[in-house]
Amino acid sequence: MSVPERGPSWRQARWDEPLIFELGAPGRRGFLPPRPEPEVVEAVGPLERLLPEELVRKEPPKLPELSEPEVVRHFTRLSQMNYCPDLGLYPLGSCTMKYNPKICDQVASLPQVQWAHPCQDERTVQGLLAILYELQRWLAEITGTHEVSLLPSAGAHGEFLGCLIIRAYHKRRGELGERREMIVPDSAHGTNPASAAMAGFRVITVPSGPDGCVDIEALKAVVSKRTAGLMLTNPNTLGIFEAKIREIAEVIHDAGGLLYYDGANLNAILGVARPGDMGFDIVHMNLHKTFGTPHGGGGPGSGPIGVVEELEPFLPVPRIAYDEQEGRYYLDWDKPLAVAKIRAFLGNVAVLIRAYAYILALGPEGLREVAEISVLNSNYLLRRLARLEGIELPHDPERPRKHEFVISLKPLQRSTGVRALNVAKRLLDHGLHAPTIYFPPIVEEAFMVEPTEAATLEDLDHYAKAMEAILAEAHEEPEVVLNAPYNTAVRRVDEVRASHPRTMVLSWRMLKAREAEAA
Repeated sequence: MSVPERGPSWRQARWDEPLIFELGAPGRRGFLPPRPEPEVVEAVGPLERLLPEELVRKEPPKLPELSEPEVVRHFTRLSQMNYCPDLGLYPLGSCTMKYNPKICDQVASLPQVQWAHPCQDERTVQGLLAILYELQRWLAEITGTHEVSLLPSAGAHGEFLGCLIIRAYHKRRGELGERREMIVPDSAHGTNPASAAMAGFRVITVPSGPDGCVDIEALKAVVSKRTAGLMLTNPNTLGIFEAKIREIAEVIHDAGGLLYYDGANLNAILGVARPGDMGFDIVHMNLHKTFGTPHGGGGPGSGPIGVVEELEPFLPVPRIAYDEQEGRYYLDWDKPLAVAKIRAFLGNVAVLIRAYAYILALGPEGLREVAEISVLNSNYLLRRLARLEGIELPHDPERPRKHEFVISLKPLQRSTGVRALNVAKRLLDHGLHAPTIYFPPIVEEAFMVEPTEAATLEDLDHYAKAMEAILAEAHEEPEVVLNAPYNTAVRRVDEVRASHPRTMVLSWRMLKAREAEAA
């Protein structure tokens, strides 16, 4: 279908770009490593003899052969067909795709960070260890916890570690055999049930009440001596603050369980409220969501966890510690109750440095302002959208939301056949990234929006006007919305074909294998 005559003028770059393996020519090089000096060869012999025979290649690796300009042009063209927070509003609910300040990138690019090696002697990286140690203290203060581990490399990694600590706690008390159930709300962050199951727990779902919060009576009904803990985020995935959080904590603690905090929505309460003060025993943070560090295309991220004092012995090793007598930082491996060594080194250090710079730049007042503006932006946009025909706000519509909100496009679907997916696709034509859709599953035709604190008033008004235009199209010319997008580099991907094991192609080697099979 051709691009409608009426509609947005935004256009994304579109290149008919080959795969990098299809570019270049045999023998072409972008970099020639220097040959070893003759005196070195004379002293030690041919360099290949210094390696075990089984490690020496019999033939060169099958890598693309390109000049440096070809490589630069290729990836520049690909970047022009992508969308990121540097290009425009990225209101991806529950993921907090916020703008990453460039000063944080500059700090992380300092040679003392960029060229540090994880196997260096501790005495040579005292400054780096000092920064990481201080970051631990800051994050503990921000979340109201006793001690923090920076080791987890992403959100779900931190979740899993939190579940392992809950497991270790009950095992230490001799109760693990009985406490095999982890309670998860039906509005929970999507990875919570998976992390709990991976840790060996049976997942028990507790429903939300009409107000969108945990149903206290339903919670009491499922809590028992089998309860290991409850995984919860506050505000929850609907953007609603769990006002009865102290009562929830009391119910879980009275039963002998632990309360775990998913940090996906921490952006909403920075400097305003602390999960530790609400009764949470384990607090997970997403530095790549809350503290101005990039998501990195799925990684590297960072998912530190903080714990109350009673759980501190179970944190993984190594731990960064400070010897006051010698005046030096060191890695403490002497933690016999540590759950595990969950990664090789000290976490994604460059990401941690970015978070350190972000906190240092903003300070306590700035962090609080992040939360306040996030909430203000969210509620402003919500009120602009809630009055549009085809949209309804489920779960206590008069109650303010926090940093994000979930609307339902069920009325639009009933009257026009246009679904949340179609509206999300049409938003791309306006130069706006699509929001999270169909999550949480307790909302039909869910449409989750999180503008973040970086959105300007003009950004919010542009989004609201785009939604108004799209809904008008849905009522007047639904086919236009049903067939969107038109202005993107790639129109519609066959999602089934792209994700099915028999048809997906994830590498050049896999492509060649598929082509050989077809021949």
